[in-house]
Amino acid sequence: GKGCNRLWDLKQHEKMHTGEKPYHCSQCGKCFYWSGDLKKHERRHTGEKPYHCSQCGMGFIQSGELKQHERIHTGEKPYHCSLCGKCFNRLRHLKQHERIHTGEKPYHCSQCGKCFNQLGNLKQHERRHTEKPYHCSQCGKCFNQSVELKRHERIHTGEKPYHCSLCGKCFNWLPHLKQHERIHTGEKPYHCSQCGKCFNQLGNLKQHERIHTGEKPYYCLQCGKCFNQLGNLKQHERIHTGEKPYHCSKCGKCFNHPKIHTGEKPYHCSQCGKCFNRVGNLKQHEKIHTGEKPFHCSQCAKCFSQSLDLKRHERIHTGEKPFHCSLCGKCFTQLGNLKQHELVHTGEKPFHCSLCGKCFTQLGNLKQHELVHTGEKPFHCSQCGKCFNRSGQLKVHELVHTGEKPYHCSQCGKCFKHSGDLKKHKRIHTRENPYHSSQCAKHLPI
Repeated sequence: GKGCNRLWDLKQHEKMHTGEKPYHCSQCGKCFYWSGDLKKHERRHTGEKPYHCSQCGMGFIQSGELKQHERIHTGEKPYHCSLCGKCFNRLRHLKQHERIHTGEKPYHCSQCGKCFNQLGNLKQHERRHTEKPYHCSQCGKCFNQSVELKRHERIHTGEKPYHCSLCGKCFNWLPHLKQHERIHTGEKPYHCSQCGKCFNQLGNLKQHERIHTGEKPYYCLQCGKCFNQLGNLKQHERIHTGEKPYHCSKCGKCFNHPKIHTGEKPYHCSQCGKCFNRVGNLKQHEKIHTGEKPFHCSQCAKCFSQSLDLKRHERIHTGEKPFHCSLCGKCFTQLGNLKQHELVHTGEKPFHCSLCGKCFTQLGNLKQHELVHTGEKPFHCSQCGKCFNRSGQLKVHELVHTGEKPYHCSQCGKCFKHSGDLKKHKRIHTRENPYHSSQCAKHLPI
């Protein structure tokens, strides 16, 4: 329905509907609607650049390209964003910018469906699926972006061109410098939407968010165990492979972690000065001071400072006992309890009292025993001041004040202060008589 005042204009316009492209490039075969577009295109092959910048002499194939270039010299930015007022010297750049506000991502990857707001970003991404055209001349490693190759080459050259102006530390990648500078400024721009905790690195925020989601994206191919951090998976895999990549130059011994043999503990707690050989261990320890307990039980809402403690607790609800004794088949909820139990079979009592020589299978039992020699009674009743040498004795005593009877009979509902009293009571229902007369073999009641 478009009106044209010249027959030639109508003919040209009709090509848009018919799809006719009568002008062909003799070099590459590309077709065009208009002869003018073919002329411009042919300059790509001939290298002809008839439009020159009067400021710097740079040549261009098209007059429009020259106009865009001249804005570099004049500083002209005629394209304005109506939402935030930012200005651009090219319409294309404005269009790209506007997608930040609209959230539009019109470029889709045909392989994985990922979307992008710029065509160039899609092209770079597609190389991950198809090609890695950039090769390292030193080791042959391939990359899909030239900037990744540049970054990698600094490993071989040792070049660290980015310097911290405050402490002089050097980095081979600008984002690493930016991250480091936040240590000095205290800036933490990444916020957790669940609990509001702030981080100076995006990666740290991502790791933290897995506490709330429970996501563990890293799987061990050998045993199926899952981890929320790649580094933890790598360390775990060495259990299966037996790999010990860290060699001591002094004794030749190998280890699976570099700081085990050296005893180095470079991570210090700012509150109490305690030192750790891994930053993760320091982070866990710091929760003692902050009182932070980010791990919540979905069954009873009890909170824990460590995910491992939550796992142990959850077994109370599930009844899971994953640790089995190979000798008698008895099961336990914790590995430590299994280890203690195994001493029953071996007869080993590794904990010795230095005063009387008595031996114990558990360290806790030794500690309790030592109170016999010292006379110490460290557990005090807050109600009456009575002292006890065992926490269990204090717990039992406190029931006198509270009147609490926590042990319930499932048969009749009767309640008792002590578990021993409940056990005795249950024999009424079971008619069990465990005590025998040595004189007449008569079963005696409780």
